[in-house]
Amino acid sequence: MRGTVLDRVRALIERLAPDAVCDDCITDRLSLTIRQHANHKTRELAGSAGFERQLGACALCGAAKKVIRKKGR
Repeated sequence: MRGTVLDRVRALIERLAPDAVCDDCITDRLSLTIRQHANHKTRELAGSAGFERQLGACALCGAAKKVIRKKGR
């Protein structure tokens, strides 16, 4: 998959919208080498352009933890 890590993370979150996804699932789905890549990018997206990061259930793994989603779809 081409594009920057930020582009790839944003695209995955937007595809899943309005469902939320956790950093661990983002890491797995995008085959990132370390979880911190996903964490850094989700924190960067949070609060901008309709993205929100909060405690909740991940749509992919079902775990209750910090998740991010794109609002207003």
